[in-house]
Amino acid sequence: MGSHHIVLTLQPGETRQVAFLLGYHENPPEEKFDPPHSQRINKRTVLPIIERYLNPQQISDALQNLRAYWDGLLSTLQVRTGDEHTDRMVNIWNPYQVMVTFNLSRSASYFESCIGRGIGFRDSNQDLLGFVSLVPERARQRLLDLAATQQESGAAYHQYQPLTRRGNNDIGSGFNDDPLWLVLSTSAYVKETGDWSILDEPVPYDLRPETATSLYEHLQRSLRYTLERLGPHGLPLIGRADWNDCLNLNCFSDTPGESFQTTTNREGRVAESVVIAALFVLAAQELAALAERHGRPDDACAYREHAARMEATILQSGWDGQWFRRAYDALGRPVGSRECSEGQIFIEPQGLALMAGIGLTDGRGEQALAAVAARLATPHGILLQQPAYTRYYLHLGEISSYPPGYKENASVFCHTNPWIMIAEARLGHGERAHDYYLRINPSVREELSDLHRCEPYVYAQTIAGRDAPNHGEAKNSWLTGTAAWNYVAITQWILGIRPEHDGLRLDPCIPRSWAGFTAVRRFRGQTYRIVVRNPHGLCRGVRSLCVDGREVAGNLIPLPSGARGTIEVEALLEG
Repeated sequence: MGSHHIVLTLQPGETRQVAFLLGYHENPPEEKFDPPHSQRINKRTVLPIIERYLNPQQISDALQNLRAYWDGLLSTLQVRTGDEHTDRMVNIWNPYQVMVTFNLSRSASYFESCIGRGIGFRDSNQDLLGFVSLVPERARQRLLDLAATQQESGAAYHQYQPLTRRGNNDIGSGFNDDPLWLVLSTSAYVKETGDWSILDEPVPYDLRPETATSLYEHLQRSLRYTLERLGPHGLPLIGRADWNDCLNLNCFSDTPGESFQTTTNREGRVAESVVIAALFVLAAQELAALAERHGRPDDACAYREHAARMEATILQSGWDGQWFRRAYDALGRPVGSRECSEGQIFIEPQGLALMAGIGLTDGRGEQALAAVAARLATPHGILLQQPAYTRYYLHLGEISSYPPGYKENASVFCHTNPWIMIAEARLGHGERAHDYYLRINPSVREELSDLHRCEPYVYAQTIAGRDAPNHGEAKNSWLTGTAAWNYVAITQWILGIRPEHDGLRLDPCIPRSWAGFTAVRRFRGQTYRIVVRNPHGLCRGVRSLCVDGREVAGNLIPLPSGARGTIEVEALLEG
Protein backbone atom coordinates (compact mmCIF):
# COMPACT_ATOMS: atom_id res chain seq x y z
CA MET A 1 0.00 0.00 0.00
CA GLY A 2 1.40 3.37 -0.99
CA SER A 3 0.08 6.84 -0.23
CA HIS A 4 0.86 10.48 -0.87
CA HIS A 5 0.40 13.28 1.62
CA ILE A 6 0.07 16.73 0.10
CA VAL A 7 -0.20 19.77 2.36
CA LEU A 8 -1.91 22.78 0.79
CA THR A 9 -2.91 26.14 2.22
CA LEU A 10 -5.76 27.71 0.28
CA GLN A 11 -6.89 31.31 0.45
CA PRO A 12 -10.65 32.03 0.28
CA GLY A 13 -11.82 31.30 -3.28
CA GLU A 14 -8.43 29.91 -4.32
CA THR A 15 -8.24 26.73 -6.45
CA ARG A 16 -5.24 24.44 -6.80
CA GLN A 17 -4.88 21.37 -8.97
CA VAL A 18 -2.88 18.34 -7.84
CA ALA A 19 -2.07 15.63 -10.37
CA PHE A 20 -1.01 12.10 -9.45
CA LEU A 21 0.70 10.07 -12.16
CA LEU A 22 0.84 6.29 -11.88
CA GLY A 23 2.47 4.26 -14.60
CA TYR A 24 4.77 1.47 -15.66
CA HIS A 25 7.78 1.72 -17.93
CA GLU A 26 10.16 -1.04 -18.98
CA ASN A 27 13.75 -0.49 -20.07
CA PRO A 28 15.62 -2.86 -22.38
CA PRO A 29 17.79 -5.24 -20.28
CA GLU A 30 21.03 -3.55 -21.39
CA GLU A 31 19.68 -0.12 -20.34
CA LYS A 32 18.20 -1.09 -16.99
CA PHE A 33 20.75 0.79 -14.88
CA ASP A 34 22.30 4.25 -15.12
CA PRO A 35 25.25 4.15 -15.18
CA PRO A 36 25.62 0.56 -16.44
CA HIS A 37 26.57 -2.06 -13.82
CA SER A 38 25.32 0.20 -11.03
CA GLN A 39 22.24 -0.43 -8.92
CA ARG A 40 20.58 2.87 -9.83
CA ILE A 41 17.50 2.45 -12.01
CA ASN A 42 17.71 4.22 -15.36
CA LYS A 43 14.97 6.86 -15.35
CA ARG A 44 16.12 8.80 -18.40
CA THR A 45 13.45 7.33 -20.68
CA VAL A 46 10.61 7.97 -18.24
CA LEU A 47 11.54 11.51 -17.16
CA PRO A 48 10.16 13.07 -20.39
CA ILE A 49 6.84 11.34 -19.73
CA ILE A 50 6.69 12.78 -16.24
CA GLU A 51 7.63 16.19 -17.59
CA ARG A 52 4.83 16.02 -20.15
CA TYR A 53 2.19 15.44 -17.51
CA LEU A 54 3.31 18.36 -15.41
CA ASN A 55 1.45 20.38 -18.03
CA PRO A 56 -2.24 20.75 -16.98
CA GLN A 57 -3.36 20.78 -20.62
CA GLN A 58 -1.65 17.44 -21.24
CA ILE A 59 -3.49 16.01 -18.24
CA SER A 60 -6.80 17.32 -19.54
CA ASP A 61 -6.13 15.89 -23.01
CA ALA A 62 -5.15 12.51 -21.56
CA LEU A 63 -8.33 12.32 -19.49
CA GLN A 64 -10.40 13.25 -22.53
CA ASN A 65 -8.68 10.52 -24.56
CA LEU A 66 -9.41 8.04 -21.79
CA ARG A 67 -13.08 9.03 -21.74
CA ALA A 68 -13.25 8.65 -25.53
CA TYR A 69 -11.64 5.20 -25.30
CA TRP A 70 -14.22 3.96 -22.81
CA ASP A 71 -17.08 5.65 -24.63
CA GLY A 72 -16.03 3.70 -27.71
CA LEU A 73 -15.87 0.39 -25.88
CA LEU A 74 -19.10 0.84 -23.97
CA SER A 75 -21.02 2.00 -27.04
CA THR A 76 -20.97 -1.60 -28.30
CA LEU A 77 -24.27 -1.95 -26.44
CA GLN A 78 -26.34 0.68 -24.68
CA VAL A 79 -29.84 -0.03 -23.37
CA ARG A 80 -32.72 1.81 -21.76
CA THR A 81 -35.05 -0.56 -19.95
CA GLY A 82 -36.62 1.64 -17.30
CA ASP A 83 -34.84 -0.36 -14.58
CA GLU A 84 -31.95 1.70 -13.24
CA HIS A 85 -30.02 -1.30 -11.91
CA THR A 86 -30.16 -3.16 -15.20
CA ASP A 87 -29.16 -0.08 -17.18
CA ARG A 88 -26.32 0.85 -14.84
CA MET A 89 -24.72 -2.59 -14.99
CA VAL A 90 -25.30 -3.32 -18.70
CA ASN A 91 -24.17 0.09 -19.93
CA ILE A 92 -21.11 0.67 -17.76
CA TRP A 93 -20.00 -1.57 -14.97
CA ASN A 94 -20.59 -5.08 -16.25
CA PRO A 95 -18.60 -4.61 -19.49
CA TYR A 96 -15.95 -2.75 -17.50
CA GLN A 97 -15.50 -5.78 -15.25
CA VAL A 98 -15.54 -8.06 -18.30
CA MET A 99 -12.57 -6.10 -19.65
CA VAL A 100 -10.74 -6.47 -16.33
CA THR A 101 -11.29 -10.23 -16.17
CA PHE A 102 -10.18 -10.58 -19.79
CA ASN A 103 -6.94 -8.74 -19.03
CA LEU A 104 -6.15 -10.48 -15.75
CA SER A 105 -8.20 -13.71 -15.76
CA ARG A 106 -7.61 -14.87 -12.18
CA SER A 107 -3.82 -14.44 -12.36
CA ALA A 108 -3.68 -11.41 -10.07
CA SER A 109 -5.98 -12.93 -7.49
CA TYR A 110 -4.46 -13.89 -4.16
CA PHE A 111 -7.76 -14.83 -2.55
CA GLU A 112 -7.34 -18.59 -2.77
CA SER A 113 -3.61 -19.26 -2.95
CA CYS A 114 -1.85 -16.16 -1.53
CA ILE A 115 0.61 -16.57 -4.44
CA GLY A 116 0.46 -15.67 -8.10
CA ARG A 117 -1.48 -17.83 -10.54
CA GLY A 118 -1.42 -18.42 -14.25
CA ILE A 119 -4.12 -17.60 -16.76
CA GLY A 120 -6.84 -20.23 -16.47
CA PHE A 121 -7.76 -22.13 -19.63
CA ARG A 122 -11.38 -22.64 -18.61
CA ASP A 123 -11.50 -19.20 -16.96
CA SER A 124 -10.30 -17.31 -20.02
CA ASN A 125 -12.50 -19.18 -22.46
CA GLN A 126 -15.54 -18.28 -20.35
CA ASP A 127 -14.37 -14.67 -20.01
CA LEU A 128 -14.27 -14.49 -23.82
CA LEU A 129 -18.00 -15.21 -24.01
CA GLY A 130 -18.69 -11.75 -22.59
CA PHE A 131 -15.69 -10.01 -24.10
CA VAL A 132 -15.88 -10.85 -27.82
CA SER A 133 -18.13 -7.90 -28.68
CA LEU A 134 -15.89 -5.34 -26.97
CA VAL A 135 -12.53 -5.80 -28.75
CA PRO A 136 -12.90 -8.68 -31.23
CA GLU A 137 -9.30 -8.51 -32.47
CA ARG A 138 -7.96 -9.06 -28.97
CA ALA A 139 -10.43 -11.89 -28.47
CA ARG A 140 -9.10 -13.53 -31.64
CA GLN A 141 -5.52 -13.45 -30.41
CA ARG A 142 -6.50 -14.78 -26.99
CA LEU A 143 -8.29 -17.72 -28.64
CA LEU A 144 -5.18 -18.61 -30.62
CA ASP A 145 -2.99 -18.26 -27.52
CA LEU A 146 -5.27 -20.57 -25.55
CA ALA A 147 -5.39 -23.15 -28.32
CA ALA A 148 -1.60 -23.11 -28.57
CA THR A 149 -1.34 -24.40 -24.99
CA GLN A 150 -3.58 -27.38 -25.80
CA GLN A 151 -1.97 -30.80 -25.91
CA GLU A 152 -2.10 -33.17 -28.90
CA SER A 153 -4.53 -35.45 -27.08
CA GLY A 154 -6.97 -32.56 -26.88
CA ALA A 155 -6.25 -32.09 -23.17
CA ALA A 156 -5.55 -28.63 -21.78
CA TYR A 157 -3.26 -27.25 -19.13
CA HIS A 158 -5.55 -25.91 -16.45
CA GLN A 159 -3.46 -22.74 -16.32
CA TYR A 160 -0.68 -21.18 -18.36
CA GLN A 161 1.74 -18.34 -17.74
CA PRO A 162 0.76 -15.25 -19.78
CA LEU A 163 4.30 -14.02 -20.47
CA THR A 164 5.72 -17.32 -21.73
CA ARG A 165 2.39 -18.89 -22.77
CA ARG A 166 3.71 -22.12 -21.27
CA GLY A 167 1.41 -24.52 -19.48
CA ASN A 168 1.60 -24.45 -15.71
CA ASN A 169 2.98 -27.86 -14.77
CA ASP A 170 2.33 -27.25 -11.08
CA ILE A 171 -1.39 -27.51 -11.79
CA GLY A 172 -1.14 -29.63 -14.95
CA SER A 173 -4.16 -31.01 -16.74
CA GLY A 174 -6.83 -33.63 -16.12
CA PHE A 175 -9.66 -31.16 -15.48
CA ASN A 176 -11.77 -32.94 -18.04
CA ASP A 177 -14.16 -30.12 -18.85
CA ASP A 178 -11.40 -27.71 -19.89
CA PRO A 179 -11.06 -28.57 -23.61
CA LEU A 180 -14.79 -28.15 -24.31
CA TRP A 181 -14.80 -24.48 -23.32
CA LEU A 182 -12.52 -23.71 -26.29
CA VAL A 183 -15.35 -24.78 -28.61
CA LEU A 184 -17.84 -22.42 -26.95
CA SER A 185 -15.53 -19.41 -27.00
CA THR A 186 -14.52 -19.97 -30.63
CA SER A 187 -18.17 -20.28 -31.64
CA ALA A 188 -19.01 -17.07 -29.77
CA TYR A 189 -16.19 -15.26 -31.58
CA VAL A 190 -17.30 -16.43 -35.04
CA LYS A 191 -20.93 -15.53 -34.32
CA GLU A 192 -19.90 -12.04 -33.23
CA THR A 193 -17.47 -11.30 -36.06
CA GLY A 194 -18.29 -13.60 -38.99
CA ASP A 195 -14.53 -14.26 -39.17
CA TRP A 196 -14.46 -17.83 -40.49
CA SER A 197 -10.76 -17.58 -41.36
CA ILE A 198 -9.85 -18.22 -37.74
CA LEU A 199 -10.90 -21.87 -38.12
CA ASP A 200 -8.14 -22.39 -40.72
CA GLU A 201 -5.48 -20.60 -38.66
CA PRO A 202 -2.54 -22.97 -37.98
CA VAL A 203 -2.03 -23.39 -34.24
CA PRO A 204 0.62 -25.54 -32.52
CA TYR A 205 0.11 -27.90 -29.61
CA ASP A 206 1.94 -27.08 -26.38
CA LEU A 207 3.71 -24.25 -28.29
CA ARG A 208 5.63 -26.72 -30.50
CA PRO A 209 5.55 -25.24 -34.05
CA GLU A 210 6.10 -28.55 -35.79
CA THR A 211 2.78 -29.88 -34.44
CA ALA A 212 0.56 -27.10 -35.81
CA THR A 213 -2.87 -27.93 -37.20
CA SER A 214 -5.88 -25.74 -37.91
CA LEU A 215 -7.86 -24.29 -35.04
CA TYR A 216 -10.80 -26.32 -36.36
CA GLU A 217 -8.85 -29.52 -35.70
CA HIS A 218 -8.08 -28.30 -32.19
CA LEU A 219 -11.82 -28.07 -31.62
CA GLN A 220 -12.29 -31.56 -33.03
CA ARG A 221 -9.69 -32.90 -30.62
CA SER A 222 -11.47 -31.15 -27.75
CA LEU A 223 -14.59 -33.22 -28.40
CA ARG A 224 -12.59 -36.37 -29.10
CA TYR A 225 -10.87 -35.99 -25.73
CA THR A 226 -14.27 -36.32 -24.02
CA LEU A 227 -15.46 -39.19 -26.22
CA GLU A 228 -12.30 -41.19 -25.47
CA ARG A 229 -12.91 -40.83 -21.73
CA LEU A 230 -16.33 -42.20 -20.91
CA GLY A 231 -17.22 -44.08 -17.73
CA PRO A 232 -19.44 -47.02 -16.79
CA HIS A 233 -22.70 -45.13 -17.45
CA GLY A 234 -21.45 -43.66 -20.72
CA LEU A 235 -20.99 -40.27 -19.07
CA PRO A 236 -17.66 -38.39 -19.33
CA LEU A 237 -15.01 -39.22 -16.75
CA ILE A 238 -14.46 -36.30 -14.39
CA GLY A 239 -10.68 -36.64 -14.07
CA ARG A 240 -9.17 -34.33 -11.48
CA ALA A 241 -12.32 -32.17 -11.47
CA ASP A 242 -14.80 -30.49 -13.79
CA TRP A 243 -16.09 -26.89 -13.69
CA ASN A 244 -16.11 -27.12 -9.90
CA ASP A 245 -12.40 -27.48 -9.11
CA CYS A 246 -13.33 -28.52 -5.60
CA LEU A 247 -15.35 -31.61 -6.49
CA ASN A 248 -12.42 -34.05 -6.38
CA LEU A 249 -13.85 -37.52 -6.88
CA ASN A 250 -10.50 -39.21 -7.59
CA CYS A 251 -8.33 -37.48 -5.00
CA PHE A 252 -9.00 -39.17 -1.62
CA SER A 253 -6.68 -36.76 0.21
CA ASP A 254 -6.25 -37.51 3.91
CA THR A 255 -3.22 -35.26 4.46
CA PRO A 256 -3.92 -31.88 6.12
CA GLY A 257 -2.69 -28.94 4.05
CA GLU A 258 -2.28 -30.99 0.89
CA SER A 259 -3.38 -29.27 -2.33
CA PHE A 260 -6.39 -30.98 -3.86
CA GLN A 261 -5.46 -29.60 -7.28
CA THR A 262 -1.89 -30.90 -7.39
CA THR A 263 -1.88 -34.07 -5.32
CA THR A 264 -1.64 -37.39 -7.15
CA ASN A 265 -5.01 -38.68 -8.26
CA ARG A 266 -6.18 -42.24 -8.66
CA GLU A 267 -6.48 -43.66 -12.18
CA GLY A 268 -10.12 -42.58 -12.23
CA ARG A 269 -12.00 -44.87 -14.63
CA VAL A 270 -15.29 -44.76 -12.70
CA ALA A 271 -16.08 -41.23 -11.44
CA GLU A 272 -18.25 -39.45 -14.02
CA SER A 273 -19.60 -35.91 -14.46
CA VAL A 274 -23.12 -35.04 -15.59
CA VAL A 275 -21.91 -31.44 -15.90
CA ILE A 276 -19.27 -32.38 -18.48
CA ALA A 277 -21.91 -34.45 -20.28
CA ALA A 278 -24.25 -31.46 -20.61
CA LEU A 279 -21.33 -29.23 -21.59
CA PHE A 280 -20.37 -31.78 -24.25
CA VAL A 281 -23.88 -31.69 -25.73
CA LEU A 282 -23.72 -27.90 -25.94
CA ALA A 283 -20.19 -27.91 -27.42
CA ALA A 284 -21.05 -30.62 -29.96
CA GLN A 285 -24.06 -28.60 -31.11
CA GLU A 286 -21.90 -25.50 -31.54
CA LEU A 287 -19.16 -27.38 -33.40
CA ALA A 288 -21.78 -28.96 -35.67
CA ALA A 289 -23.01 -25.48 -36.61
CA LEU A 290 -19.44 -24.35 -37.31
CA ALA A 291 -18.71 -27.48 -39.36
CA GLU A 292 -21.84 -27.15 -41.46
CA ARG A 293 -21.11 -23.56 -42.42
CA HIS A 294 -17.41 -24.32 -42.92
CA GLY A 295 -18.03 -26.91 -45.59
CA ARG A 296 -17.83 -30.01 -43.38
CA PRO A 297 -21.36 -31.49 -43.59
CA ASP A 298 -20.24 -35.00 -42.61
CA ASP A 299 -18.56 -33.65 -39.49
CA ALA A 300 -21.70 -31.68 -38.65
CA CYS A 301 -23.84 -34.80 -38.90
CA ALA A 302 -21.42 -36.79 -36.74
CA TYR A 303 -21.33 -34.14 -34.00
CA ARG A 304 -25.11 -33.92 -33.89
CA GLU A 305 -25.26 -37.69 -33.49
CA HIS A 306 -22.72 -37.56 -30.66
CA ALA A 307 -24.78 -34.81 -28.99
CA ALA A 308 -27.98 -36.82 -29.31
CA ARG A 309 -26.38 -39.95 -27.84
CA MET A 310 -24.95 -38.01 -24.90
CA GLU A 311 -28.31 -36.34 -24.28
CA ALA A 312 -29.95 -39.76 -24.17
CA THR A 313 -27.30 -40.92 -21.70
CA ILE A 314 -27.97 -37.93 -19.46
CA LEU A 315 -31.71 -38.62 -19.46
CA GLN A 316 -31.03 -42.29 -18.73
CA SER A 317 -28.36 -41.98 -16.03
CA GLY A 318 -28.26 -38.30 -15.06
CA TRP A 319 -31.90 -37.70 -14.16
CA ASP A 320 -32.82 -38.16 -10.49
CA GLY A 321 -36.59 -37.86 -10.74
CA GLN A 322 -36.98 -34.14 -10.03
CA TRP A 323 -33.62 -32.70 -11.06
CA PHE A 324 -30.40 -33.62 -12.84
CA ARG A 325 -27.75 -35.45 -10.85
CA ARG A 326 -24.33 -33.92 -10.43
CA ALA A 327 -21.98 -36.86 -10.91
CA TYR A 328 -21.06 -40.44 -9.96
CA ASP A 329 -18.24 -40.95 -7.48
CA ALA A 330 -15.28 -43.34 -7.72
CA LEU A 331 -17.42 -46.18 -6.34
CA GLY A 332 -20.20 -45.56 -8.85
CA ARG A 333 -22.56 -43.90 -6.35
CA PRO A 334 -24.60 -40.85 -7.41
CA VAL A 335 -23.64 -37.35 -6.27
CA GLY A 336 -26.38 -34.71 -6.20
CA SER A 337 -29.19 -37.20 -5.66
CA ARG A 338 -32.05 -37.84 -3.26
CA GLU A 339 -30.02 -40.88 -2.24
CA CYS A 340 -27.37 -38.61 -0.68
CA SER A 341 -27.69 -37.45 2.92
CA GLU A 342 -26.01 -34.13 2.05
CA GLY A 343 -25.42 -32.42 -1.28
CA GLN A 344 -28.64 -33.73 -2.81
CA ILE A 345 -29.12 -31.07 -5.50
CA PHE A 346 -26.52 -28.93 -7.31
CA ILE A 347 -27.05 -25.83 -9.42
CA GLU A 348 -24.61 -26.58 -12.27
CA PRO A 349 -26.31 -29.49 -14.06
CA GLN A 350 -29.73 -27.82 -13.89
CA GLY A 351 -28.40 -24.75 -15.71
CA LEU A 352 -26.08 -26.44 -18.21
CA ALA A 353 -28.59 -29.10 -19.19
CA LEU A 354 -31.19 -26.51 -20.16
CA MET A 355 -28.59 -24.31 -21.86
CA ALA A 356 -27.88 -27.36 -24.04
CA GLY A 357 -31.61 -27.82 -24.70
CA ILE A 358 -31.92 -30.95 -22.55
CA GLY A 359 -35.32 -31.11 -20.87
CA LEU A 360 -36.76 -28.13 -22.73
CA THR A 361 -39.71 -29.99 -24.23
CA ASP A 362 -40.34 -33.05 -22.03
CA GLY A 363 -41.10 -31.31 -18.73
CA ARG A 364 -37.83 -32.20 -17.06
CA GLY A 365 -36.55 -28.62 -17.43
CA GLU A 366 -39.62 -27.24 -15.65
CA GLN A 367 -39.17 -29.79 -12.87
CA ALA A 368 -35.48 -29.03 -12.46
CA LEU A 369 -36.00 -25.27 -12.25
CA ALA A 370 -38.88 -25.74 -9.82
CA ALA A 371 -36.49 -27.73 -7.62
CA VAL A 372 -33.92 -24.93 -7.90
CA ALA A 373 -36.53 -22.37 -6.83
CA ALA A 374 -37.70 -24.50 -3.91
CA ARG A 375 -34.37 -25.79 -2.62
CA LEU A 376 -31.55 -23.50 -3.81
CA ALA A 377 -32.95 -19.99 -4.31
CA THR A 378 -32.45 -17.43 -1.51
CA PRO A 379 -33.01 -13.65 -1.38
CA HIS A 380 -29.25 -13.26 -1.94
CA GLY A 381 -28.97 -15.57 -4.94
CA ILE A 382 -29.01 -19.26 -5.80
CA LEU A 383 -26.95 -21.66 -3.69
CA LEU A 384 -24.44 -24.00 -5.29
CA GLN A 385 -25.86 -27.07 -3.56
CA GLN A 386 -28.04 -28.24 -0.69
CA PRO A 387 -27.92 -29.51 1.93
CA ALA A 388 -24.46 -28.17 2.76
CA TYR A 389 -21.75 -30.65 3.71
CA THR A 390 -21.26 -30.64 7.46
CA ARG A 391 -18.08 -32.72 7.57
CA TYR A 392 -15.17 -33.71 5.35
CA TYR A 393 -15.96 -36.52 2.91
CA LEU A 394 -12.84 -38.30 1.68
CA HIS A 395 -14.51 -39.34 -1.57
CA LEU A 396 -15.72 -35.80 -2.44
CA GLY A 397 -12.61 -33.77 -1.69
CA GLU A 398 -12.18 -30.04 -1.23
CA ILE A 399 -15.85 -29.13 -1.62
CA SER A 400 -16.58 -30.67 1.79
CA SER A 401 -13.58 -29.04 3.48
CA TYR A 402 -15.13 -25.55 3.58
CA PRO A 403 -17.49 -24.49 6.37
CA PRO A 404 -21.17 -24.82 5.44
CA GLY A 405 -22.37 -21.83 3.42
CA TYR A 406 -18.95 -20.71 2.19
CA LYS A 407 -17.24 -20.99 -1.18
CA GLU A 408 -18.04 -24.23 -3.00
CA ASN A 409 -19.84 -25.68 0.02
CA ALA A 410 -23.33 -24.22 -0.48
CA SER A 411 -22.56 -20.55 -0.88
CA VAL A 412 -24.25 -18.42 -3.52
CA PHE A 413 -21.49 -19.12 -6.04
CA CYS A 414 -22.40 -16.24 -8.34
CA HIS A 415 -20.65 -17.64 -11.43
CA THR A 416 -23.38 -20.26 -11.99
CA ASN A 417 -26.40 -18.08 -11.16
CA PRO A 418 -26.53 -16.76 -14.76
CA TRP A 419 -26.80 -20.36 -16.03
CA ILE A 420 -30.15 -20.56 -14.25
CA MET A 421 -31.14 -17.13 -15.60
CA ILE A 422 -30.45 -18.42 -19.12
CA ALA A 423 -32.34 -21.65 -18.39
CA GLU A 424 -35.36 -19.70 -17.15
CA ALA A 425 -35.25 -17.49 -20.24
CA ARG A 426 -35.10 -20.53 -22.52
CA LEU A 427 -38.33 -21.72 -20.93
CA GLY A 428 -39.93 -18.28 -21.31
CA HIS A 429 -39.89 -17.36 -17.62
CA GLY A 430 -39.04 -13.68 -17.93
CA GLU A 431 -40.15 -12.72 -14.43
CA ARG A 432 -38.01 -15.32 -12.71
CA ALA A 433 -35.00 -14.85 -15.00
CA HIS A 434 -34.84 -11.12 -14.25
CA ASP A 435 -35.62 -11.68 -10.57
CA TYR A 436 -32.59 -13.96 -10.25
CA TYR A 437 -30.57 -11.37 -12.17
CA LEU A 438 -31.47 -8.65 -9.66
CA ARG A 439 -30.72 -10.81 -6.60
CA ILE A 440 -26.97 -10.71 -7.22
CA ASN A 441 -26.89 -7.42 -9.14
CA PRO A 442 -24.27 -5.20 -7.37
CA SER A 443 -26.28 -2.02 -7.99
CA VAL A 444 -29.33 -3.52 -6.27
CA ARG A 445 -27.23 -4.81 -3.41
CA GLU A 446 -25.94 -1.32 -2.61
CA GLU A 447 -29.08 -1.00 -0.48
CA LEU A 448 -27.70 -3.94 1.56
CA SER A 449 -24.17 -2.59 1.75
CA ASP A 450 -23.82 -3.12 5.49
CA LEU A 451 -24.44 -6.81 4.88
CA HIS A 452 -23.07 -7.23 1.34
CA ARG A 453 -19.77 -5.48 2.17
CA CYS A 454 -18.55 -5.41 -1.41
CA GLU A 455 -18.27 -2.78 -4.14
CA PRO A 456 -21.74 -1.80 -5.41
CA TYR A 457 -20.62 -1.88 -9.06
CA VAL A 458 -18.72 -5.15 -9.39
CA TYR A 459 -19.72 -8.80 -9.17
CA ALA A 460 -18.26 -11.01 -6.47
CA GLN A 461 -17.31 -14.65 -6.84
CA THR A 462 -19.33 -15.79 -3.85
CA ILE A 463 -21.97 -14.64 -1.38
CA ALA A 464 -22.28 -16.43 1.95
CA GLY A 465 -25.09 -19.00 1.82
CA ARG A 466 -27.95 -19.54 4.22
CA ASP A 467 -25.94 -22.08 6.22
CA ALA A 468 -23.39 -19.35 7.05
CA PRO A 469 -23.80 -17.00 10.03
CA ASN A 470 -23.40 -13.97 7.72
CA HIS A 471 -25.74 -15.02 4.90
CA GLY A 472 -25.57 -12.34 2.19
CA GLU A 473 -21.97 -11.17 2.69
CA ALA A 474 -19.96 -11.13 -0.55
CA LYS A 475 -16.35 -12.23 -0.98
CA ASN A 476 -13.74 -12.23 -3.76
CA SER A 477 -14.82 -9.43 -6.07
CA TRP A 478 -13.54 -8.41 -9.52
CA LEU A 479 -11.72 -11.47 -10.90
CA THR A 480 -14.57 -13.89 -11.43
CA GLY A 481 -16.34 -15.54 -14.35
CA THR A 482 -19.53 -14.08 -12.88
CA ALA A 483 -18.89 -10.92 -14.90
CA ALA A 484 -18.90 -12.53 -18.34
CA TRP A 485 -21.75 -14.93 -17.62
CA ASN A 486 -24.03 -12.20 -16.21
CA TYR A 487 -23.31 -10.07 -19.25
CA VAL A 488 -24.25 -12.98 -21.53
CA ALA A 489 -27.38 -13.76 -19.49
CA ILE A 490 -28.79 -10.22 -19.38
CA THR A 491 -27.83 -9.06 -22.90
CA GLN A 492 -28.33 -12.24 -24.95
CA TRP A 493 -31.09 -14.09 -23.11
CA ILE A 494 -33.15 -11.63 -21.03
CA LEU A 495 -32.84 -8.67 -23.40
CA GLY A 496 -32.46 -11.32 -26.10
CA ILE A 497 -30.04 -9.47 -28.39
CA ARG A 498 -28.08 -12.52 -29.47
CA PRO A 499 -25.37 -12.81 -32.15
CA GLU A 500 -25.81 -15.82 -34.43
CA HIS A 501 -24.00 -16.99 -37.54
CA ASP A 502 -26.66 -15.63 -39.88
CA GLY A 503 -27.52 -12.39 -38.15
CA LEU A 504 -28.64 -10.82 -34.90
CA ARG A 505 -31.41 -12.69 -33.09
CA LEU A 506 -33.94 -10.57 -31.21
CA ASP A 507 -35.67 -12.86 -28.70
CA PRO A 508 -36.26 -10.97 -25.43
CA CYS A 509 -37.61 -12.70 -22.33
CA ILE A 510 -38.44 -9.84 -19.97
CA PRO A 511 -40.64 -9.09 -16.96
CA ARG A 512 -44.30 -8.55 -17.79
CA SER A 513 -44.15 -5.14 -16.10
CA TRP A 514 -41.76 -3.77 -18.72
CA ALA A 515 -43.44 -1.72 -21.43
CA GLY A 516 -40.47 -2.58 -23.61
CA PHE A 517 -36.94 -1.25 -24.01
CA THR A 518 -34.59 0.38 -26.47
CA ALA A 519 -31.04 -0.60 -27.36
CA VAL A 520 -28.20 0.44 -29.62
CA ARG A 521 -25.96 -2.49 -30.62
CA ARG A 522 -22.87 -2.46 -32.84
CA PHE A 523 -22.60 -5.73 -34.75
CA ARG A 524 -20.31 -6.61 -37.68
CA GLY A 525 -19.72 -3.02 -38.70
CA GLN A 526 -23.36 -1.92 -38.47
CA THR A 527 -25.20 0.00 -35.76
CA TYR A 528 -28.61 -1.43 -34.87
CA ARG A 529 -31.09 0.92 -33.20
CA ILE A 530 -33.62 -1.41 -31.58
CA VAL A 531 -37.03 -0.64 -30.14
CA VAL A 532 -38.98 -3.42 -28.42
CA ARG A 533 -42.61 -2.75 -27.47
CA ASN A 534 -44.58 -4.83 -24.98
CA PRO A 535 -48.11 -3.34 -24.88
CA HIS A 536 -49.78 -6.53 -23.66
CA GLY A 537 -47.51 -7.24 -20.67
CA LEU A 538 -45.90 -10.41 -22.02
CA CYS A 539 -42.61 -12.08 -21.15
CA ARG A 540 -41.73 -13.37 -24.59
CA GLY A 541 -42.83 -13.70 -28.18
CA VAL A 542 -41.67 -11.44 -31.01
CA ARG A 543 -44.58 -11.61 -33.47
CA SER A 544 -43.76 -8.56 -35.54
CA LEU A 545 -40.27 -7.52 -36.63
CA CYS A 546 -39.56 -4.55 -38.90
CA VAL A 547 -36.07 -3.79 -40.20
CA ASP A 548 -35.68 -0.36 -41.81
CA GLY A 549 -39.46 -0.24 -42.25
CA ARG A 550 -39.75 -3.67 -43.87
CA GLU A 551 -41.44 -6.55 -42.11
CA VAL A 552 -39.22 -9.60 -41.56
CA ALA A 553 -40.50 -13.10 -40.82
CA GLY A 554 -39.39 -14.61 -37.52
CA ASN A 555 -37.08 -12.84 -35.08
CA LEU A 556 -33.71 -13.03 -36.85
CA ILE A 557 -32.43 -9.68 -38.12
CA PRO A 558 -30.68 -10.74 -41.34
CA LEU A 559 -27.25 -9.49 -42.24
CA PRO A 560 -27.41 -6.54 -44.66
CA SER A 561 -26.10 -7.07 -48.17
CA GLY A 562 -23.79 -4.09 -47.91
CA ALA A 563 -22.67 -1.30 -45.63
CA ARG A 564 -25.75 0.43 -44.28
CA GLY A 565 -24.43 2.40 -41.29
CA THR A 566 -27.45 2.53 -39.00
CA ILE A 567 -30.24 -0.06 -39.14
CA GLU A 568 -33.59 0.70 -37.51
CA VAL A 569 -35.31 -2.27 -35.86
CA GLU A 570 -38.77 -2.40 -34.29
CA ALA A 571 -40.17 -5.47 -32.55
CA LEU A 572 -43.57 -6.09 -31.01
CA LEU A 573 -44.28 -8.72 -28.37
CA GLU A 574 -47.67 -10.34 -28.98
CA GLY A 575 -49.41 -13.48 -27.71
